[in-house]
Amino acid sequence: MFSRVLVPVDFSEKCRRSLDIAVNIASRYEGSIDLLHVIETLVDTEYSELESFYRKLEREALKDMDDLVAPYRDGTVDIHTDILFGSRSLEILNYAQQRNAGLIIMNSHAVDINQSAQGWGTISYKVALLSQCPVMLVK
Repeated sequence: MFSRVLVPVDFSEKCRRSLDIAVNIASRYEGSIDLLHVIETLVDTEYSELESFYRKLEREALKDMDDLVAPYRDGTVDIHTDILFGSRSLEILNYAQQRNAGLIIMNSHAVDINQSAQGWGTISYKVALLSQCPVMLVK
């Protein structure tokens, strides 16, 4: 059922909770985890114009990804890491489809019930709305 769990990460404390939950679920189903970080690229700007900037962000993300995965290197569950460039929500959705994810677990911020429309533009909302597989939002 959940043999492949996708966890998009932004390296916040909340994403650690998402990863903890993913490890718990994946280990129960003898599954694996795809840990994904997407570096947002600027619209209407050629990648080559900012390549050195993006590569610096990628190096930092690789280090952060390694730090995030370190506590789970005991072999309990297989964790695959990837870093992509582009629109975060679109890259997450495409990656989930390409990797045949059975579940996406990602963090989301709490939305004030009186101003719920403010949450509609978030990455987690877009992913939850457009995903072809179940999405668990961790607050």
